[in-house]
This record gives sequence, C-alpha cells and structure tokens, in this order.
Amino acid sequence: MPNHEEHQRLHSHEHGHAHGGAGHAHAPRDFGRAFAIGVALNLAFVGVEAVFGLAADSLALLSDAGHNLSDVLGLLLAWAASALAKSSPTTRRTFGFRSTTILAALFNALLLLAVTGGIAWEAIGRLVKPVSVQSNTMIWVAAVGVFINAATAWMFLSGRKEDLNIRGAFLHLAGDALISVGVVVAGILIASTHQLWLDPVVSLLIGLAIVAGTWGLLRESVNLLLHAVPAGVDVAEVRAYLEALPSVREVHDLHIWAMSTSEIALTAHLVRSGDRVENALLERACHELRERFGIGHTTLQIEADDGHCCDLASDEVV
Repeated sequence: MPNHEEHQRLHSHEHGHAHGGAGHAHAPRDFGRAFAIGVALNLAFVGVEAVFGLAADSLALLSDAGHNLSDVLGLLLAWAASALAKSSPTTRRTFGFRSTTILAALFNALLLLAVTGGIAWEAIGRLVKPVSVQSNTMIWVAAVGVFINAATAWMFLSGRKEDLNIRGAFLHLAGDALISVGVVVAGILIASTHQLWLDPVVSLLIGLAIVAGTWGLLRESVNLLLHAVPAGVDVAEVRAYLEALPSVREVHDLHIWAMSTSEIALTAHLVRSGDRVENALLERACHELRERFGIGHTTLQIEADDGHCCDLASDEVV
C-alpha cells in the first residue's frame, strides 16, 4: 500500500494525464453561412412585412414583423456567440468564450418574452377597440413569411439537438413559419366573415405560441448558467459507469456541467486499490464518457485506497 508521499505522487501524475484521448464529443459546427442567409432574408422580410402591415393596418402583420426583427437580433447574437466559442483560451479566460453561447440562448429567450408582452398589450387594446384590416394583404405577405422562415429554419435543422444556441435559432425560425401560417388563416377568416376581432385574437395566439416555444429554451439556458447537469445526461448512469471501472472502490466529488451549449465537462475523484499508474484506464474512461454520454472534457483525479479521507468525499461539499 503506498505511503502518504506515494499517494500524493499518484494524485499529481494521474490527474495530469486524465485528459489523454479526450476530445470534444460534439465540436461546434460552423453555421456561419446559415446565419448570414437567415439574417439577410429575415431582415428584408421585416421591412416588407412592416410596410404592408402599416398599409393594411394589420396588428397580426405588425406583431409578426416585430417578432421577426427580434429574431434578426437573436440570430446576430447567436452568430456572434458561435464565433466567440471558437476563440482560443487566454491566461485569464482559460475556457475561452465558450459560455457566450449559453448567454446568447438566455438573451434570446428573454428577448422573445419581451416582444410577446408588447404584442399581447396591443392585442388587448384592439379587442376593446377593433380596427379594420386589409385581409388580402395579410394573406399574401404572411404566405411569403411561411416560405422564408421555413427555408431558413431548415438550415439549422441538423444542429438543433447538439447545440442549445443553434436550437434557439431553429425554434425562432420554425415558430415564425407556424405563426405566419396563423396570420394566413386569420386573413382568410376575416375576408370570409368580416369579424375584425380575429386579428387581435390571432396576435394573442401568436404570443402564446412564442411563450410555449421559448419557455424550454429559457429554463435550460438558466440551468446551464447555474452549472446544472445538461439535459440528456444521467448522473446515476455516469456514476455507475465510473464505479464499474477496474479497481475503482469509490467515486466522489463528481461534477458534470456545460462549458458551452454544445460541450460538456466532467470532474471526479476515483478511489482505486493498488499503486499502479494506468494511463490506459484513464484514456479508456475519457473515450467511453465521450462516446456513451457525450462528455468531451473529462478530468479524473486518482486517489489511493489507503484509508485517507478526501476533504471532498462528501456529496454535500463542493
């Protein structure tokens, strides 16, 4: 059994090699072209929708234009965050700017909720005092919006499951496509029934759709900022895997958190019997954590099973 000096050597040596073989499970993909196209198309459509919304005096079109403008700002923010996430670490920011993607996702969620409040306020006012609209203009302009938003959302489809930041962009655009469908339906109903209250009602339904689509994004981005375990990672399964590694007697000080919206990190202390330094075990653990759980940045500290109690052994201590 190693003495205290050997125990410290095991600590420093194996901790230093714990990254062997560990890359990132899902390296950030480049969606720069998708962002550029999405921003350009949506900015142009915002101008068209605002002009025709004012001409038709349609709150549904104007509220959708405001929502699309917020999406342009959100896309620009998500684009900037994606670019910053690829920047190199510095001596002060040793993880670089990866967490900016989490901040972008949170800001996008808050921006959407703020826009929703404005839409709801104006819609309630128009329910009290209805305003006539040009239904034909509503229909054709919104139909163009269905095509533009669906096409740009499709460009982010492949990255929505791996990156919360990209998912935020996708949800905005896909939601806009559905909202534009709602405006088309409202225009058709107004043209056939001449019921002006349908315009603000559709605006309120647009607001509800935005809240429904945004709530999950807001909740998850806040959780990631608080270093909660990312969705899709089962801590019990990860712990069971580590405890099943050869010669591992105990696992403690286990932490799993998000470095960005697409990268997951893990640290843990492994208490092992014997005094052999096995880099192959660490490389295997890093590889399997990446492949099985999507954890690409792993740091494992080895402690000898010599009766010494680690100060961080309790789950109540951080």
